[in-house]
Amino acid sequence: MGVMMGLVLGFTKPRNPILGIVMAGEVDSTGNDVNLFKKGDQVFAWTARSSVKIQFGAYAEYNCLPEDDIIALKPSNLTYEEAAAVPYGGLIALHYLKKGNIRNGKKVLIYGASGSIGTSAIQIARHFGAEVTGVCSTANIELVKSLGAHRVFDYTKDDIINSGEYYDFILDAVGKWKSSKFKLQCKNALTTQGRYISVDDGSPKATIENLVLLRELSEKGQLKPVIDRCYPLEQMVEAHRYVDKGHKKGNVVITIDHSKT
Repeated sequence: MGVMMGLVLGFTKPRNPILGIVMAGEVDSTGNDVNLFKKGDQVFAWTARSSVKIQFGAYAEYNCLPEDDIIALKPSNLTYEEAAAVPYGGLIALHYLKKGNIRNGKKVLIYGASGSIGTSAIQIARHFGAEVTGVCSTANIELVKSLGAHRVFDYTKDDIINSGEYYDFILDAVGKWKSSKFKLQCKNALTTQGRYISVDDGSPKATIENLVLLRELSEKGQLKPVIDRCYPLEQMVEAHRYVDKGHKKGNVVITIDHSKT
């Protein structure tokens, strides 16, 4: 995706040197024509409308957004750190689950169930009434069970082909860049009309309606963000190094100390 991503991010240097597309915080001020929000509102947001329309800037103490962006009042029962952990995994998971037409009684398997997208997908699929099976490593089995998975496979030990289970929808929440024997087995565990979708099959489309749904699910206790670690803004490099190891559970969140501003 070299040329396409160059157009989006910049060719010789970042188009916006401040990265980050998800955030939560308090509205500090509004323009004269803003009607949807006011100073003091507690909000959360996703700034990537599409793969070619991305407004970065979330890795900062302040960010300026248009009021018609993917921004909404944050869940009233969540902290800013928890609210910031909702949009990325939640919106991507919701997009692909809707694409798979998940509804009551469907059997769904989530591969990569302990990551940011996977932990959200389990809970959202349960909301739609699906019977959910998660796939993760040994260390994350209890976490995935606690999120509501009816069954959990350990990809380091189990054999899905000989389990006798077949699924109406399989969501690969890891992506095609990482392959495994178990992932190949998943594709052979589909029902006749079953569908397999990877999170890198096209670009997920975020909508304000989906963000509001995530808020409602959070306030009902049906969607609980999973946070592995929090790092202060000053330790952004260390946060990325930790994520790059590929072993995080759920989300890693960057915090802002407003007492210093």
